[in-house]
Amino acid sequence: MTPTHPLDEAARLVPVAEGRWSGATHAAYANMAGPFGGATAAALLNAVLIDPRRMGDPIALTVNFCGPIADGPFEVETRLQRGGRTTQHWSMELKQNGSVLTTASAVCGARKPVWSHYPVKGPTPPPPDALAEMSKSGRPEWTRRYSFRFAEGGLDTFPRDDGLIHSPRSLAWIADVPQRPLDYLSLAALSDAFFVRIMHARGTFQPMATVSLTTYFHIDGDELAAIGATPLVGEADAAIFHNGFADQTCALWTPAGRLVANGVQITWYKE
Repeated sequence: MTPTHPLDEAARLVPVAEGRWSGATHAAYANMAGPFGGATAAALLNAVLIDPRRMGDPIALTVNFCGPIADGPFEVETRLQRGGRTTQHWSMELKQNGSVLTTASAVCGARKPVWSHYPVKGPTPPPPDALAEMSKSGRPEWTRRYSFRFAEGGLDTFPRDDGLIHSPRSLAWIADVPQRPLDYLSLAALSDAFFVRIMHARGTFQPMATVSLTTYFHIDGDELAAIGATPLVGEADAAIFHNGFADQTCALWTPAGRLVANGVQITWYKE
């Protein structure tokens, strides 16, 4: 029997009532304080994916991290705010002991075989085998769930004491560990697998966290299933760091340069 992938275990939800689900954090996705945000995003999206009222595929997901999630059980509530023939709008809340710790929204849509155009082309890093895998030594547990092979902007020399400001951009091959066929849960988690950009730019260690993230999905379920478990090209950058908050953009591409997801975050940092 094939063992269940840790991401599926972290995103697993048990129905309690219509629109209510119980879940729990997973040690495989532990971060420095609470769970890896990508695993939380996957669990919240899963509450919509497994809801029998859901129509179509995810188009957009926004997750707001309101407070620290403790290790252990949690509850997710979903509400179908409005639905039509083309789109559905959902809201979600993650609670522990009656307190709301994460809020989210999702848009699902029915994609149709109409005109499509792909003006943007993905970056072309060296093949994965030509790049060293990032060391996982001394890093949070969740990083062991991913293979990072950086072509630009790696973190093997972190923290740095050179006093220089480096580019916040990074480019890497990213894949689940162990391998897992791509789906919307893995894309939701992968969109948060990019390290906070201040780590790349400044090279220093300080309190930092994602406050809010939004991911846009540009692929339907059948197309995603056809990709399988291949690594994706991940690109991340930032435009501004100002008075304790910074933006962060990301994009995920197939090896052939097809954009499958992109998004934006606002992050917090402290001296």
